Amino acid sequence: MAEKILTTEFSEEMQRSYLNYSMSVITARAIPDARDGLKPVQRRVLYDMGELRLGHDKPHRKSARIVGDTMGKYHPHGDSSIYETLVVLSQDFKKGMALVDGHGNFGSIEGDGAAAMRYTEARLRKFAEEVYLKDLDKTVNFVSNYDESEKEPEVLPVRVPNLLINGSEGIAVGMSTSIPPHNLGEVIDLVQAYIDRPEMPIQEMMEYLPGPDFPTGGIIANKSGLAEIYETGTGKIKLRGKLEVELGRRRSDKDKLIISEIPYTMIGAGINKFLMDVADLVESRKLTDVVDISNQSSKEGIRIVLELKRDADVEKIKNILYKKTKLEDTFGVNMLAIAKGRPETLNLRGILKNYLDFQYENATRKYQALLDKELERKEIREGLIKACDVIDLIIAILRGAKNLKDAKACLMHGDVSRIQFKHPGFEEDARQLAFTEKQATAILEMRLYKLIGLEILALQKEYKECLKKIAEYQKILKNRDNMNRVIKEDLENIKKEFAQPRRTRIEDGKEAVYEEAPMEVQEVVFVMDKFGYCKILDKTAYERNRETVDGEYRHILPCMNTDKLCIFTDKGSLHQVKLMDIPSGKLRDKGTPLDNVSKFDGSKENIVWMSCWEAMAGQKLLFATKMALIKVVPAEGFVTNNRTVAATKLQEGDELVAVRPVGTESGVVLQTSNDVFLRFAIDEIPEMKKNSRGVRGIRLAVDEQLEQVYFVDAEPVIIYKKKEVHLNRMKMGKRDGKGSRLRV
Repeated sequence: MAEKILTTEFSEEMQRSYLNYSMSVITARAIPDARDGLKPVQRRVLYDMGELRLGHDKPHRKSARIVGDTMGKYHPHGDSSIYETLVVLSQDFKKGMALVDGHGNFGSIEGDGAAAMRYTEARLRKFAEEVYLKDLDKTVNFVSNYDESEKEPEVLPVRVPNLLINGSEGIAVGMSTSIPPHNLGEVIDLVQAYIDRPEMPIQEMMEYLPGPDFPTGGIIANKSGLAEIYETGTGKIKLRGKLEVELGRRRSDKDKLIISEIPYTMIGAGINKFLMDVADLVESRKLTDVVDISNQSSKEGIRIVLELKRDADVEKIKNILYKKTKLEDTFGVNMLAIAKGRPETLNLRGILKNYLDFQYENATRKYQALLDKELERKEIREGLIKACDVIDLIIAILRGAKNLKDAKACLMHGDVSRIQFKHPGFEEDARQLAFTEKQATAILEMRLYKLIGLEILALQKEYKECLKKIAEYQKILKNRDNMNRVIKEDLENIKKEFAQPRRTRIEDGKEAVYEEAPMEVQEVVFVMDKFGYCKILDKTAYERNRETVDGEYRHILPCMNTDKLCIFTDKGSLHQVKLMDIPSGKLRDKGTPLDNVSKFDGSKENIVWMSCWEAMAGQKLLFATKMALIKVVPAEGFVTNNRTVAATKLQEGDELVAVRPVGTESGVVLQTSNDVFLRFAIDEIPEMKKNSRGVRGIRLAVDEQLEQVYFVDAEPVIIYKKKEVHLNRMKMGKRDGKGSRLRV
């Protein structure tokens, strides 16, 4: 068969392919479904655990078995994402209601990772088993898996608004979702009230659901802003850790400031970062009242202890911690979910509506399935009761039939043509029989003990109960109010069994106010040795040891401590670093590598020139490159808040060889690698912007390059190859000339 080649526009194909990829990531990976509040991988893990019969009362099973089974049957996207999902579903410090019961090391709130899947075990929690997986066969649709070898549920029949209770976080293509967790009991109270009054305003809803409830506790400090978040589905929540003062019992004991709850955003590496930030504040003398800090957290909870000096200003310390560390942070809310097959940002009302529509659909399917089952039971019991009344006739038919088919035909249609009755008188009654197929089957399978009097009474009792259930199910299906009642009762039962007290306090906290004492402006000296180690010296210490410092350090710059250092490199980059970020040191201290306090990389670039900004401001800088391109740039062109910017534009293979501040100099001399010098007036160099390449300063021969730039007025005499060279005696030329070879 010949190949068929399709011709298409490349841009159109890329656009179509990327759109398909984007929609796949959005709907099938990163964004939860508004109905059950789960992402596909979460849904598949829970369903597979249910299929493996890993109930809360069953033994734990190896995580590797769960991951492998899920990947092989339902989620062929790699084991790491499945195991990570299993781990997160078990972490009660991340989920409002954990769904998996993990056995082994499943990570910690301080950022410790879980052990490998071959070492850990898991099973479902009772909450997940009862609320997420119950009545799967009676409610939701099942669809084919990725290779159509298995069936999996389109969604799980979750009986609570999981999107609110456990929240969700995910990043898709061009969009993301971030939904905070809420308290189960409060959400159920809201749903029950919403069923009765779906038109209630947001403010009234918040009487039942005052705000998110984070598993780490803490404080929500912007209570007044929550209504707008629930109205729009987006916004920012201000979170704070909980601080408590513990007074020393004895006079020798120090007072302590205890952090017992942390912001939800601090989970993981945030705790160690917080400890480092506090240590930095103490070292920089912004937290002078703190004498020690220790992390005493355990399985029982968070306990970070700050020991205080006697008579410390606790309120000031609190404000500094809130202002300068992640003890106060923001949680960005974007309640994005897949609603009716499309990503949509939902407000609180939208989430509740999608949840209730889903519940009505599930309840209708469930009670219709139960009704059909009870109607079938009713039909069978009617047949059995009727059979008990004519049991002699039934026995006569069975004794006279040659096979099961003949007996069944007689019971259903009164066909006695193949029945040979042992005793006369039964034929006429047999012709009147008209049992249904199900009744006839049940009669033929009936055991003799059913003819006992008590068993017949039990059969009649079951029949009455069956009639009662049929009436109840029909009542629920025909009347929405009755269905609402059933849903509310179900939610109330869930609340009684699984609800937990609220952990997060909600208030309108006062703004943390901390005014830093203005830094004392003083003169300092920046020094850096040939190995790239730098430090800040006090000016008086430098003056006392000037000769030693000048002999040991390559770069020495007098600056103000409020200034910033500007570093120009041969790669055409400008690195800037605040002098206050460079540690101060004594004369014999080694110092800190410049790479550690700036984006300068000593292994890839070399310093051409450095200066303090205040010394450089208002001047013009002469730039010269290896390919003899020169220009003059005003220093104001380098005003930026970025730590690293491009100082000049370089051609491929070119490097910056000189940066010189231009003063009152009248002439400039260029020196090449072939001992060629060219002197010309500095006015011939044009003033340009930093992103230009410049103009040619001297004509270079093959394999020749520019090596150095001199100012005639500033350096009239230089030592070149051990001989004096008088630059002011050189013959004046023109820029872009060939220059003259110097005989040395």
